[in-house]
Amino acid sequence: MSVLGLALLVALATAPAAAADNPDAARLSQRLTALDADPQLNPFAAYERLAARQAVDTLNQAAKRDRAAALYVAERRVQVAEAIARSDAMQREIDRLDRERSELLVEASRQDAARARAETERLRLQAQMQAEEAERLRVQSEADAASLQDVETALKGVAGAQTARLNAARDRQAKLAREEAELTTGGKLPSAKRDSRGEVFALPKDSFGSGKAALSGGGDTTVKTVAAYAQASSSPAVKVEATGSDAKLAQRRAEAVRDALVAGGVPAGKVQASGRSGKGDRVDVVVQSK
Repeated sequence: MSVLGLALLVALATAPAAAADNPDAARLSQRLTALDADPQLNPFAAYERLAARQAVDTLNQAAKRDRAAALYVAERRVQVAEAIARSDAMQREIDRLDRERSELLVEASRQDAARARAETERLRLQAQMQAEEAERLRVQSEADAASLQDVETALKGVAGAQTARLNAARDRQAKLAREEAELTTGGKLPSAKRDSRGEVFALPKDSFGSGKAALSGGGDTTVKTVAAYAQASSSPAVKVEATGSDAKLAQRRAEAVRDALVAGGVPAGKVQASGRSGKGDRVDVVVQSK
């Protein structure tokens, strides 16, 4: 047994008798006892719990004129022990979830892609809840920023790691959606980039004949593949943006792509099409993310 563990056992054995003479010490000792009894939190923050026990003992033994200061220190020590234990337990749970998610993504099939999308949404909600909890603890810790600085640093680290894992899960979801779309249609997705609008697919130049508004055979297959991708990635909306020297032709091309997307299974209410004049002939399909 480590020196720290032995010291904690000694503190646990002596705390009830020592705290009985002081109501504040008894109250704080009960909080530490509850922390020790919690099977999910007990393995964590051993050093902080020992320090909190020592602060409670000091409070119980303090002279009357020193009790206010001793109570302040003991309160903060107990808060730090509780917060760090919860933070470490949260990190262990996040690690467990990360291992589970990795196992789910081993089989890159269509059913695995659906489960991955559900897992991504769950992680997004979990990240939002953790961010709210981190903000609440940060505001609470402002009363004694020096004492609780370690807690705030740990929480920021957890939030950053969770955001990185969420982004990685989104990238894996997009990769699976691309594979599913190309397998389903037999086509290839065109080159894409991400910007503030979403994921932007630039249709190849040969998607339309010169001066024509109708899609070529290859262009129709490409648009159908984009439609399959939008459905596989659960996109909330798709925008078709066409530009060209002839604004009317650009509008007709945008509408032709819209019709092909709807024919490919995208609900009509989710598709918008617009054409305008501009340099060069270009048609972009913007697949928005959730």
